Amino acid sequence: MAVKVAKFGGSSLASAEQILKMKQIIEADEARKFVVPSAPGKRFSDDIKVTDLLYALHDAALRLDDTQAVYEKIVKRYTDIRDELGLSIRIEDHLEKMYKDIRAGASEDYAASRGEYMNGLLIADLLGYDFIDAADVIFFNEDGVYDAKKTLSVLPGALKLHERAVVPGFYGSLPNGKIKTFSRGGSDITGSIVARAADADLYENWTDVSGFLMADPRIVSDPKKIDVVTYLELRELAYMGATVLHEDSIFPVLEAAIPINVKNTNDPKNSGTMIIPAIEGRDGSKEGITGIAGKKNFTVITIEKDGMNTEVGFGRKVLGCLEKFGLSYEHMPSSIDTISIVIADVRIRGVIEQLIDELHAQCQPDSVEVSSNMAIIATVGRGMIRQIGVSAKLFTALARNNVNVRMIDQGSSEINIIVGVENDDFEKAVKAIYTALV
Repeated sequence: MAVKVAKFGGSSLASAEQILKMKQIIEADEARKFVVPSAPGKRFSDDIKVTDLLYALHDAALRLDDTQAVYEKIVKRYTDIRDELGLSIRIEDHLEKMYKDIRAGASEDYAASRGEYMNGLLIADLLGYDFIDAADVIFFNEDGVYDAKKTLSVLPGALKLHERAVVPGFYGSLPNGKIKTFSRGGSDITGSIVARAADADLYENWTDVSGFLMADPRIVSDPKKIDVVTYLELRELAYMGATVLHEDSIFPVLEAAIPINVKNTNDPKNSGTMIIPAIEGRDGSKEGITGIAGKKNFTVITIEKDGMNTEVGFGRKVLGCLEKFGLSYEHMPSSIDTISIVIADVRIRGVIEQLIDELHAQCQPDSVEVSSNMAIIATVGRGMIRQIGVSAKLFTALARNNVNVRMIDQGSSEINIIVGVENDDFEKAVKAIYTALV
């Protein structure tokens, strides 16, 4: 029998009503053997996610403030879910232990992880599945980095001991046994890790949207859904702001070529978006573009020097200046006598003047120009390689909409075209590109 791993996001598990939808989905397919839940998310727009309540509880305990009110909110969320589902599990006992641990000085990661842990206990009881504590099977090294080697030496064997199981998302353990979480949204990563360890045929990621859209619906009215996307395309889109999936969730399943199906808990019959490995010549990508994504607030530093192309080590000197200030860059388009470095504003804020001084000292450029308030837009699609005129349509559309292009870059993989525009032109540019190419 095929094996599927089903991960459910916080909005899919925010209430007993939503959890019953999850139950119907699981029971509709015998292949869904392993379930990875997030913590309960928002039930309505002004609601508070359980994970945020847990962070608030830990913060109050750390400041020696009154913690009782926040704790009671957390208890009520879980006991309401338990009671509405008609379960008998004593979730209060687990919550009380958590409360004592936090007041005794447990880490912020421990506190945050309890959202998934508690939800996992409830869902395992509801489904009649076994419960596997992620701290026992998912590991981080001393530096807090996910330890794939150790995890994949333990987790596959652990999963084989259970015909069906729930593995809570978002966390694992350090070598000293303490809890360590992934970054926010990290339950996607857990689901991917479990799918890899189970050698699953499919990793299903259930959320509150029916897959990826070709553009941000807050900018483009009613954008088309992406039916099929390759791992490589998704990585580009996710990095540039398409946030249905945590961008790091791709890597565990990528190694095993396991497809991912992003689906909607509230519309399970919708096919969603299928994410597949790239297979040369038949990777499932259509002609033209797959999607458009972008982000605001970048700074572009343009370094100009005559004869730069003949100066051995010039690029190394530039990168050395960035390294000195702990800076990474997004893009680095160049010509014979210029290099432009694109850096996120949040990274460069507070050190830009020192960086410019260092560039002058180390590189002796003819000039260094700084352009702020820049936005970066990526037009992504493997099909662009085979379609003539994509760039012409894109830049013509921008020109017709009076968008001034400040930077152009194309990745060596040839699946994206990057343009830099003013922040104020960002939305207008995305609409123009979408209208012209889709």
